[in-house]
Amino acid sequence: MLVVVLGLGAVVFFTPVLSVREIEVTGAATVPESDVRTALAVPDGQPLARVDTGAAAMRVAELRKVASARVQRVYPSTVRVTVEERTPMVFVQADDGPHLLDRDGVDFETAPPPPGVPELVAENAGFGDPATEAALGALSGLPAPLRDQVTVVRASTISDVEFTLADERIVLWGADENAERKAAVTLALLTQPGGTFDVSSPDLPTVR
Repeated sequence: MLVVVLGLGAVVFFTPVLSVREIEVTGAATVPESDVRTALAVPDGQPLARVDTGAAAMRVAELRKVASARVQRVYPSTVRVTVEERTPMVFVQADDGPHLLDRDGVDFETAPPPPGVPELVAENAGFGDPATEAALGALSGLPAPLRDQVTVVRASTISDVEFTLADERIVLWGADENAERKAAVTLALLTQPGGTFDVSSPDLPTVR
């Protein structure tokens, strides 16, 4: 029995019988599949059991437009790579053009923003910036009927977030908290005339 087990182990780990013959990439819509394969760095013919799936996934996840990656062995001869791409939540204007930021504030691409993606205005916009995190948190908490109207998000501090709507009306949101209550109050107030709607204290909103 020991000889049989050792023999099977040798077949799996050291012979081309169960080796990599195919790379299967899923989830990559805007990231070139060739970039994923290059980052994966798993050569054809490598015994499948010797593929370090964790290290390979980390290499793929280092691609700028990839949020996460999973690598699996699929016997007898396939390495499957499942990619989750970053999607733009806001964009930031810069000297070299608009930069797309995802929900975590990660700057992952310099390109024109897709329709409906609002501009973020913050002094140090980007990953790890508290004001950016507050702005993205507030934006993600908006219901679709309100979020779809937002064209600009401004955040000077974590407690001073405001939205500019498509009709140029302004919603003073304040801190990233009480999102559900603030959204309900905002939608009700927007039926009234006015240019600025302050819901930073949703129990005492003001319109001017």
